[in-house]
Amino acid sequence: MKNILFILLFISYFTGVHSQVQTITVIQPNGQEGTMDLPESMESDMDSLYWDWVSKNYIFENEDCQTTSTNPPVNDSIYIERLSRIPAIIEMPYNDAVKKLIESYTTRLRSKVSYMLAAANLYMPIIEEALEAYDLPLELKYLPIIESALNPSALSRRRASGLWQFILSTGKRYGLENNSLVDERRDPIKSTWAAARYLSELYNIYKDWNLALAAYNCGPGNVNKAIRRANGATDYWGIYDFLPRETRGYVPAFIAANYIMNYYCEHGICPMKSELPLATDTVHVNKDIHMQQIAAVCDIEIEQLRSLNPQFKKDIIPGNSKSYALRLPNNKVSLFIEQQDSISAYKANQYLGRRKTVSVKETSSNSSKATYHRIRPGDTLGGIALKYGVSVSQLRRLNGIRGNNIRAGKSLRVR
Repeated sequence: MKNILFILLFISYFTGVHSQVQTITVIQPNGQEGTMDLPESMESDMDSLYWDWVSKNYIFENEDCQTTSTNPPVNDSIYIERLSRIPAIIEMPYNDAVKKLIESYTTRLRSKVSYMLAAANLYMPIIEEALEAYDLPLELKYLPIIESALNPSALSRRRASGLWQFILSTGKRYGLENNSLVDERRDPIKSTWAAARYLSELYNIYKDWNLALAAYNCGPGNVNKAIRRANGATDYWGIYDFLPRETRGYVPAFIAANYIMNYYCEHGICPMKSELPLATDTVHVNKDIHMQQIAAVCDIEIEQLRSLNPQFKKDIIPGNSKSYALRLPNNKVSLFIEQQDSISAYKANQYLGRRKTVSVKETSSNSSKATYHRIRPGDTLGGIALKYGVSVSQLRRLNGIRGNNIRAGKSLRVR
């Protein structure tokens, strides 16, 4: 059964990248019917049950608490009252768009919510620390729910990556490295601090959190354009009709994410169980090391290492170029420090066998010594060329001859 589930997830993950944008119809703030795009993280339930091989091994159904198959009916007044009770700085009003997205989480995305509740145990402490450092509202910790469904390896249709879905250019602007071996957009710690800085800068521009969130999704340029088209309105709901369709669904999805992460119990949803170590620490790696070397010497499962360090795309930590942080379970940190030499030496040729230098063996035609012919009376260039299997032009070039005149008794280089 596990193998079947993994195959389904594998297909869903790779086909989802190219799937069409899903839209829903809602009653807009102006009272008219309109459409908005669903965030990619809300398009399907299956692809997030276990986001890759790691989740398949470390996040699983909780035998002590089972998510029910049905969602209890909830009327508008209860939704409004519950949203008002969330301790938040960011305004979270209720409307038809918010209702539709809450109902998506409480009905067809119930398994996804169950998964995200388990993953939150690992990532929320990291996110909360960065938000606190930048003095940002803590309810922003649920933004990765709609960005990536808490999957640090998520890759969008637009090639945005990581928990916070940075595109390459924005990632580079905020110091996130990307090369053949490392993609720091997938680093939960570095990308979170970059996102906190970006959100802080956006708020300083708009002085309104819903506008800052809209700009995080579609860029300040599109928000500024919507403000101009709305005759200078500076309220998200006032410029709603002029925003891209994806951004019309973004703030409602943020409100819905805050709702479901606070009120999942009221909808019969239970968190999945996680075996990923919650207590972790980082060590600095200053030489090239393969994760398989660490796994073998420190007795850590390779999938656990990958799940804690998704930024290393090929399992190689290129420490020779610069120091990289490696996240480990707390009980393995001391062992790693003590065994660094053993780790580097373990099957080094197998895992890190790239040659630094290489010698090229010359072919016989290049490596043989020069060959000379002693010119005899009656010899011609054509006859000598035929004898040694070379052309007349080669003989001329090797010997600096312009015409056909040669002198008996002289030596002629033929190779």
